[in-house]
Amino acid sequence: MAKIIRPKDALDYHEQGRPGKIEVISSKPTNNQRDLALAYSPGVAEPCKAIANNPEDVYRYTAKGNLVAVITNGTAVLGLGDIGPEASKPVMEGKAVLFKVFADIDVYDIELNSRDIDHFVSVVKALEPTFGGINLEDIAAPECFEIEERLKKELRIPIMHDDQHGTAIITAAGLLNALEVTGKDIKKIRVVVNGAGASAVSCTRLIISLGVHPQNVLMLDSKGIIHDKRKDLNGLKGLFAANTDKRSLEEALDGADFFLGLSRGNILKPALLERMAPNPIVFALANPDPEISYDLATKTRKDVIVATGRSDHPNQVNNVLGFPFIFRGALDVRATAINEAMKLAAVRALADLAKKPVPDIVKLAYNMPALCFGPEYIIPKPLDPRLISTVAPAVAKAAVDSGVAKNPILDWERYEISLQQRMGHENQLMRVVFNRARKNVKRIVFPDGDSLQVLMAAQTLSDEGLAKPVLLGNIKKMKRLIKENGLDLEGLEMIDPMDQETMRHKYGKVLFDKRNRKGYTLEEARRTMKTRNYFAMAMVEAGDVDAVVAGHSRKYADVLRAGFHLVGTEPGCNNVSGMYIMLTKRGIMFFADTTVNVNPDVETIVHTGEILARAIRHFDMVPRMALLSYSNFGSTPTGSSEKMAKAAELLRKRNPDLVVDGEMQANFALNSELLQTHFPFSTLVDQKVNALLFPSLSAGNIAYKLLQELGGIEAIGPILLGMAKSVHIVQRGCSVREIVNVAAVAAMDAQIIQSKNQMS
Repeated sequence: MAKIIRPKDALDYHEQGRPGKIEVISSKPTNNQRDLALAYSPGVAEPCKAIANNPEDVYRYTAKGNLVAVITNGTAVLGLGDIGPEASKPVMEGKAVLFKVFADIDVYDIELNSRDIDHFVSVVKALEPTFGGINLEDIAAPECFEIEERLKKELRIPIMHDDQHGTAIITAAGLLNALEVTGKDIKKIRVVVNGAGASAVSCTRLIISLGVHPQNVLMLDSKGIIHDKRKDLNGLKGLFAANTDKRSLEEALDGADFFLGLSRGNILKPALLERMAPNPIVFALANPDPEISYDLATKTRKDVIVATGRSDHPNQVNNVLGFPFIFRGALDVRATAINEAMKLAAVRALADLAKKPVPDIVKLAYNMPALCFGPEYIIPKPLDPRLISTVAPAVAKAAVDSGVAKNPILDWERYEISLQQRMGHENQLMRVVFNRARKNVKRIVFPDGDSLQVLMAAQTLSDEGLAKPVLLGNIKKMKRLIKENGLDLEGLEMIDPMDQETMRHKYGKVLFDKRNRKGYTLEEARRTMKTRNYFAMAMVEAGDVDAVVAGHSRKYADVLRAGFHLVGTEPGCNNVSGMYIMLTKRGIMFFADTTVNVNPDVETIVHTGEILARAIRHFDMVPRMALLSYSNFGSTPTGSSEKMAKAAELLRKRNPDLVVDGEMQANFALNSELLQTHFPFSTLVDQKVNALLFPSLSAGNIAYKLLQELGGIEAIGPILLGMAKSVHIVQRGCSVREIVNVAAVAAMDAQIIQSKNQMS
């Protein structure tokens, strides 16, 4: 299902809270007068003097080494054209976000009110002392070529115009692998490039440097084939003027091996594709509509390999596979340029990565258990956690080998480990969850359907293709709220249990079958179905929906009781527990129990630890668990601390492969140096703890809420562990975002449970 972005949603996203998408925060403590004196006057004088004596010390004492400028004049914004510098700012802020999210690179976006090449170049040159690198963006051709070439010659920091080289690098990597799959020789293939803009020119140059023979390339612009008889060619187009009598795309495609489209949608008709050579390769990269759709191309030719710019089909050519990691490698060796050797290194690193076994987390994200190198996988996926530790080192090595690195790396193994630790696939967890939900969309019932927040969440879930919401409630009220708030929920299923006698009878029978020896009569069970929580749980149990997300307008305990009565716990599970996923700066943390067991005994804590560990493994992560207390390893033996110590001992005994220890205080669990100094015997020494078990509900609940409110940390949950089916209960009054996040987890949970049931 295609994602729908509504204008109001996009505007609200950019406007609400702090306007825009980026902010500057201090990376050093600023809590007292001494901190401020060190940060500014008089302490700042010392690094200033050091840098004045040795300009290279700017990388030691300032953020320059991790700071990139994204610079544009807004003359060629993707999909929008020449909209000017102010209007381009949201795009540049978005690029800044991608740099940070994928490679931990800080960015200032700079929009210049300058269309003159000389002026533009002089302004950017004057910025060189501030930045470790410059990413040029959305500058019209042919000016972008001259601007980049002049800046590369005149500056001593890495420069890259991503519109040119980003697309070229990903395209070239995909082409190398497509040729390997088809068994074709790059030196012999015939190439048709439809489009002659910045990306097309850069792509063509790069594939020629990889071995494509220039005489085997035909490039087309809006007037047809670029040939040597034309009198209207600028300098760059002239470089690709072919000695040929062919004049049309139809003629160009006769016997062609590779079609590269960087033009406009739907221009490559099936009849034209049929004219290509056996096992053709088609990269249809027009955005948002490719030159030919993936489905139409593969329907027309069974032997075709297709790549597009779209995320909803195999082989997406996405620039995010390149620029964050290219700059990461260039910055880390203080490269003075991004040269041809570095770009080719990125190409080969990406191509090689696609041929390696795919990690489970990538298969999980895309719900493709059989994902492997072949016609439908010639380019790595954007959520592959290995990209940073594969592409960045390749680029850095090429910089060192080609002599442009001012700070060569000596220990490459250690560098790769540092990159993995710097980002880690844990930071992609919710993107993985969302991707997984989209791949196998589930029906989720919401008992609080006549709440505005639930209705807004339902629209987001539907628009994003994350779920098929089923809304329970007063239908007149739902329709009124939808109209008053400008929502579009047309086509979503709405049910008022009060008006559905047939359904109440059906689901009453489900409850009666479950509880007839617990005091329920059939008539009582049918009446109970007027209660939406019970109605929703019965829908899940009957298999009419895949999951339930409840609790927005109900007490947690009341909803949980309905879940126990109708769905129950999974086989072999005596109790359930509540988990929160905390998105912290140190990585993902899992907290349990935060919502269910008030004062758990040893056996309950052990069981919670086991089902928590299993849940963490479902995210393709290794659980490293600390059992918390106010005591460290018997320092204050009381009932509570001894309970946690016994639970830790039992967990280790029953689960020898589980990394777990306790009882221990939270600061020791989270500070490896502190733990090493005082308790070097702990199994958590040198382990990055990602799971915390609390001795009581009050401790867990207080901890996550304090972090959420005082630390500004996003909490995903609560997530119920141990239910027989996907049942999740949000906190009363939670936000739309929280409902959406829990619903995405519920969809993934339903997939896992159903898959397990099919196997058993």
